[in-house]
Amino acid sequence: MVEGGNVDDRYDKAFPVSWEQFHRDARALTWRLAEHGPFHSVVAITRGGLVPAAIVARELGLRVIDTICVASYDYGAQGDLKVLKEVKQELSADGGKGVLIIDDLVDTGKTAKAVRDLLPRAHFATIYAKPSGCPLVDTFVTEVSQDTWIYLPWDMTLQFAPPIRDGAKV
Repeated sequence: MVEGGNVDDRYDKAFPVSWEQFHRDARALTWRLAEHGPFHSVVAITRGGLVPAAIVARELGLRVIDTICVASYDYGAQGDLKVLKEVKQELSADGGKGVLIIDDLVDTGKTAKAVRDLLPRAHFATIYAKPSGCPLVDTFVTEVSQDTWIYLPWDMTLQFAPPIRDGAKV
C-alpha cells in the first residue's frame, strides 16, 4: 500500500497523457537537453524511462543505451526501493560524466536519489516532475502537483470518462 492508504487516497488529481502527447513532450525534452551536452551515452531508468530514452537517443544521435533497473512503484503500492540491475562499469566510471539519465517522471525523488548516488556527475532528465522530486533532476519539461497521478500511455486503454460534473476527478 502507498503511505496513507491506497493510491486514490493520496492523489486527488489525474493527468492522463496520450502517446502523441508523450512523444511531443519527449521531443521537447530533447530540445532542452541539446544545450547541455555533449553526452556519450544514455541510461534509461526502467521501466518508465525506456520509451523516452529511445526517443531522446534517436533525436540526439546517441547509440550507447544502457538501463538501470529500479523497482519501487506499482499502481496502488509503493514499496522499498531495490536496484535490480546497475549500469555497466564503464558508464559509472568518473561518476557518470557525459552520461544522460532518462526517466519518465520524478515523483517523491526516492528513485532519483538512488540513481544520483550511483551516477552523481551524470545529467538527469525527466519529462514530468513533481515538487518533491524537482531538486533531484537537472532538466524536465512539465511540472505537476504532488497530489496528481500521471497516467502514462502504456498504463491506459480507451474507455468512457464521466463528465467532471458527475464526480470525475480532474
